[in-house]
Amino acid sequence: MSVEPVLMSLNSVAQAIAARRFSSREVTQSCLDRIARWQPRLNAFMATESEAALSAADGADAALAKGNSHGALHGVPLAHKDMYYEAGKVVTCGSKIRREFVATVTSTALQRLKDAGAVRLGSLQMAEFAYGPTGHNVHYGAVRNPWAFDHITGGSSSGSGAAVAARLTFAALGSDTGGSIRMPAHFCGVTGLKTTVGRISRAGAMPLSQSLDTVGPLARSAEDCALLLGLMAGEDSDDPTAIAGPVPDYVAATQGSIKGLGIGVPTAFYVDELDPEVALALDETIAVLKREGAHIVRVELPEQRRLTAACQLVLAVEAAAFHKRWMIEHPQDYGPQVLMRLQNGLAIPGVSYLEAMRWRGPALAEHLSAVAGVDAVIAPVAPVAAPTIAESDVGNSPDAEAVIQRLTRFTRPINYLGLPSLAIPAGFTRGGLPLGMQLIGRSFDEAMLLRIGAAFQRATDFHERVPKFA
Repeated sequence: MSVEPVLMSLNSVAQAIAARRFSSREVTQSCLDRIARWQPRLNAFMATESEAALSAADGADAALAKGNSHGALHGVPLAHKDMYYEAGKVVTCGSKIRREFVATVTSTALQRLKDAGAVRLGSLQMAEFAYGPTGHNVHYGAVRNPWAFDHITGGSSSGSGAAVAARLTFAALGSDTGGSIRMPAHFCGVTGLKTTVGRISRAGAMPLSQSLDTVGPLARSAEDCALLLGLMAGEDSDDPTAIAGPVPDYVAATQGSIKGLGIGVPTAFYVDELDPEVALALDETIAVLKREGAHIVRVELPEQRRLTAACQLVLAVEAAAFHKRWMIEHPQDYGPQVLMRLQNGLAIPGVSYLEAMRWRGPALAEHLSAVAGVDAVIAPVAPVAAPTIAESDVGNSPDAEAVIQRLTRFTRPINYLGLPSLAIPAGFTRGGLPLGMQLIGRSFDEAMLLRIGAAFQRATDFHERVPKFA
């Protein structure tokens, strides 16, 4: 029996379209049919552009019939977080303030995927201004976890995590400033890549924190993430922070063995106060990597709580600086929690911010020294599985930061250091909720993380499991 196109991987469906085993229209219609069924329950999409998507798919099919391929994603339908500008399209950034904002430019990351032939399905929900780790949004409603509709997806790339997990899109762009790709990957059971700062251009993407923001994909596998990274990475005249130089063959990297590689397991912090099922998943992940030939090494990392605190401080100040004018002119248009967090950033002294920025270099050097003997570090993405929407709705509570701190405690240190991290599905709770682990690497060594992640996924099937509609 033939596989329904929407259930195929990104790489597989791209190859099927290229070989004309499926038309782009057939694949796009398969996505739209599944979106029509799931969207009323998930709330993953901000907007669905059915007619435009089918028209673009027909154009892709016509071009291919003439022997013209636009690239590696020719005719593949995708949807992305609603913070990537596309000229002529409304980009809400999950906010009321930008409810009717029409972009005049197209983000570099999005343009590179379009240049490779991708078809636009629509835009995906997100936390307001990408400033929330749960998936709540007071303006557009919470995005729901496809594995359990009353549980969170994680944020801020909430729609991206839910849509990829439910097989509504083959992949989606997210953004990661404090964990916003890796947490939805963990809570929704998909693969998510937080790239090194500077690996992918941020031009035309809504800014939150100028020194922490990163662009990256959520997809069904490490191999799919590798394909997308290779298409988007590289220098960009519109973003001077995007690094020049050759882009590695990330897809080729996913085919490599991990035999003989050293993988570090932290002795503290990332293994402290874990939910028992998360601790078990970590042990089982380590066992798989060991069976695949990796050497497991205990590593003593520098104090991570200081890194978490520094990341929060930098993010708070930089976000407040970006939003200052709107906070003065439109405070009533923010959700209470987002406004409270932004206002907190205004109260942080400039000296404290500068101290946190000056410490980043020495902190990174100390970290790299601690992991000098390994190729990557393995750790949980979060200490718990997805909580329910109700129990994590912090609203305007004074305890909001404590809740957020717990969910993001294992992701923020990596953001502060600017390092890459790959979140991979690594198991499920007894109640059926996904669990993810993250591989943490050296600057610009995404290839190593994708190599290890792909090897793990060849040995397991967690990334292939699909939630059932109920």
